[in-house]
This record gives sequence, structure tokens and C-alpha cells, in this order.
Amino acid sequence: MKISIKVSFKYILALFLVVAGVFHFLDTDFYARMIEAFLPFARPLVYLSGLVEILLAVMLLIPRTSQQAAFGIIVLFILIYPANIYMYLHAEVFPEINEMTLLVRLPMQLLLIWWAYIYTKSTYNFKKES
Repeated sequence: MKISIKVSFKYILALFLVVAGVFHFLDTDFYARMIEAFLPFARPLVYLSGLVEILLAVMLLIPRTSQQAAFGIIVLFILIYPANIYMYLHAEVFPEINEMTLLVRLPMQLLLIWWAYIYTKSTYNFKKES
């Protein structure tokens, strides 16, 4: 059985999302620091975004929902981009992370959006084969 590179990277993206989602529950205070300056209810939003990341990861691996999940992942990555900008502009709030790392995260987020975009093309065949 040969698995394509595209499918392999889909599983890697899903794994990345699950790990990131789980960390929203394990290190809630860290994620809350990213948004508490400009959004109310930071902790519940962190839990919600972690849950959404995990759900989107699962949906990405289900052929029938993969395309919708990819669009959802793009929206999620766009919505969290301001938090990454905030982290870079307020590096003093995140002394545990090197400022260069915070800067590199900004274009990396764009690469993640592109990575998710790859899976927005429908590959699921809804027609029954005769």
C-alpha cells in the first residue's frame, strides 16, 4: 500500500492540530496570555479554540468532511494570527520564548494557512461506482 505525500502531510497537519489543541488544556495560562489583553473571557476562549483544533484535525482525516475542515483550519489560523502578532510586539509577556522565534512564527502561520489550503480541493467521490 503506497501512501501519497499529500496524504502523509495531511496526517502530520492533523497531528499538529491535535497536539496544539491538547496543549490549550495543559498550559491554558500560556495561551490566555496571548489574548487576554484584547479579548474578554480568555480562558474559555483558549479551551474553545483547543477543542476546535482537535475537532478540525479529526474532520480533516474523514474524507466526507476533509474539505470543510481545511476551510475551517484556514479560518482558525487567520483568527489566531493577531495573537501571534501580539506575542511578537509584546515579547516581554513571553520571556520564555526567544524574540526571533516569535518573529519567525509570523510567516510560519502563513505557511500553515497554505498547508491547509492544499486540502480545500474536494477529493471525495460522492457518486457510487457501478
